[in-house]
Amino acid sequence: MNNPISNQQAPALRLVLVDYHHPRQAQDLVDLLDSYARDPAGGGQPLDEAVKQHLPQALAKRPDAFSVIAYVDDRPAGLVNCFEGFSTFACKPLVNIHDVVVRPEFRGLKISHRLLEKVEELAKNRGACKLTLEVVEGNTPAKKSYEKFGFAPYELDPAMGHALFWEKKIS
Repeated sequence: MNNPISNQQAPALRLVLVDYHHPRQAQDLVDLLDSYARDPAGGGQPLDEAVKQHLPQALAKRPDAFSVIAYVDDRPAGLVNCFEGFSTFACKPLVNIHDVVVRPEFRGLKISHRLLEKVEELAKNRGACKLTLEVVEGNTPAKKSYEKFGFAPYELDPAMGHALFWEKKIS
């Protein structure tokens, strides 16, 4: 992919722990998540207008939520949304990385790796025992990035196989 950013000299990367009440950060979060939702890996559909309007305020009400935005030369380039959960087997918190977004024009700059480093730092500060995430089977670039960062399929006993991520939508 032709990356116009790569033709510049070392772009300035800044990671920001999102303040959901900060107007620009809230808008950047929504815009980044909407760009991910529109991507085939994110479902290929834009976010609903109600989601765009209410997401930052809804996240702000959840003490277990945190997000990090990557800015490249002050342009929103990447995002992670995370939620603290709990591991009953370890009796410690865990952090689930719910969304990882890097805008197409910023891919190849290792932004996802830098975002994951920041999430790991924040998780350690929370006393978390592990990071978890889901990835779509066909998203090979994301899977390779996560593997390089140290993620692997989850299993308790190899004889039982890997854990599967399932869902049941509630209407």
